[in-house]
Amino acid sequence: MKSKLTVVLLVLQLSTSAQAIQRYQVVIDEIMADPSPVVGLPPVEYIELRNTSNQTVNLQGCRIGDGAGTALISNSYLLLPDSVVVLCSNSNTAVLSLFGHVIGISNFPSLDNDGELLYLLSPNGTSIHAVAYNSSWYANTVKALGGWSLEMIDVKNACAGAGNWVASKAANGGTPGQVNSVNAVNKDAQPPALLSVFVKDDTHVELQFDEPLNSLSAANAGNYNISSIGKAIAATPVSPLFITVIIETAAPVSPNQLYDITVTAVSDCAGNSIGAHHSARLGRAVNAGANDIVINEILFNPWAGGTDYLELYNRSSHVIDLSECYTATRNTTGAVSKAQQISSSHRLLFPGDYVLVTDDIVAVSRQYLTKDRAALLQTSAMPSMPDDKGDVLLLNAQGVLIDEVAYDAHWHFKLLNNDEGVALERIDYNQPSQLAMNWHSAATSAGYGTPGYINSQFHTDGLPQAALSLSAPIFSPDNDGLDDFVSIQYQFPTQGYTCNITIYDASGRPVRLLTRNAICSQQGYFRWDGLGDNAQPLPMGVYIVLSEVFTLQGNTKKFKQALTLARRF
Repeated sequence: MKSKLTVVLLVLQLSTSAQAIQRYQVVIDEIMADPSPVVGLPPVEYIELRNTSNQTVNLQGCRIGDGAGTALISNSYLLLPDSVVVLCSNSNTAVLSLFGHVIGISNFPSLDNDGELLYLLSPNGTSIHAVAYNSSWYANTVKALGGWSLEMIDVKNACAGAGNWVASKAANGGTPGQVNSVNAVNKDAQPPALLSVFVKDDTHVELQFDEPLNSLSAANAGNYNISSIGKAIAATPVSPLFITVIIETAAPVSPNQLYDITVTAVSDCAGNSIGAHHSARLGRAVNAGANDIVINEILFNPWAGGTDYLELYNRSSHVIDLSECYTATRNTTGAVSKAQQISSSHRLLFPGDYVLVTDDIVAVSRQYLTKDRAALLQTSAMPSMPDDKGDVLLLNAQGVLIDEVAYDAHWHFKLLNNDEGVALERIDYNQPSQLAMNWHSAATSAGYGTPGYINSQFHTDGLPQAALSLSAPIFSPDNDGLDDFVSIQYQFPTQGYTCNITIYDASGRPVRLLTRNAICSQQGYFRWDGLGDNAQPLPMGVYIVLSEVFTLQGNTKKFKQALTLARRF
């Protein structure tokens, strides 16, 4: 004769097995991905599941998965309301059973220390919960080194990402089989934001959001509108995270046109409707050609605790996908080496846009003003950049050279006492990359770097109709970002001109031979930094710029122009 408890359990099992497990009814609420060095728990990996509902759930037939595949929960297990169970490999069930209920699983996934996508599937294959964790979620550099679990703060806010997870506060490093040590109310009041869009083909566009969406609202095609095309005709949220939506357009997306896409009435799983960040530019990407993208700023000698960075600028009229671009350098024989993909996922760079490429966004943002978070790209593809000089290349997916800069620390402002932490900025992105005078130290007033936005030393030739002119009548070479040098700009009717430029003081003495027999293009400029021939700073006062231009055919012309060198006290 069965006991009353047995009968109750059988009834519960029959009632739950007939129902599909709903999304977020069971959640992954603790992850021990890196149990070494041991803090107090056994040195084994585990995942903890919590039943957030008021119904008992049978986990039999569910699967736990990662990028390598899924593992089956083959035996019946009734997870009671508001209770937890630990999942681990079969070989580790004994040591973890000391802390609570455990389910051993064959082919239990190996958890990556730095992060990966984990997901729980119901017996019918639908997503119950997914977590794309990474080491930054610990919010503690020491605990991220190992021995501590990641714990969810509020299990009622299960679709939130990093903001709802943190390193365990338990003395032994984790709370398997128990209530999480960080358990608290942590409601999601933030609306979802549209991060990026990518044209997959003529009629399909991929949208990326910053958090999981309510799949019903995300699947409403009427919530997506593209300028010049209209509303989408279909929308498919992508499992298991539901941060990606694929829409089908009512007409083909032209390769030669830029569009705006707007998202309305889409909500996250907490019910927050999309807010200010609901639109984005859209365009079909093409392969980058020579000089379509230029290296616009280089930090190769960072401050202590900082990191190198590159800033890229799209000077073309094309949309370019940075996943189709590579950084590289040259070896001792001059051959291209160590090519690395800039972005493993699609990242569009629109005409006239900047992007900062670095291996540590947090370090850069800590030491420099970063005006636009969307212009920052963290990558593992940073080339080796020595502190004195080096070679940085940008290639497309076919190996074609897009841009190259063989930088040199001597390109810095000559009066800098120390170039540590000072970025080299390109003055004019239309001038040659290897032209030393087209580079200057970032201004002091800009914090010695402008990562992800217009350079403090930016200047285009803006040439007037006159053959030769000065960029300013007064300049002050103090690296404050305001007229730190003077540009001697030229424009000739044809090619074939040669130029000599000498700087004289007010007494008529030559103080700087700026250039001799320089072969000029049809238009361009030379730069004077206020230094004399021996790289000494010249005193304040009026100076004369004497320029002589001539051709092999005997055409000669002289220009004499005065300017004032000013200094701050």
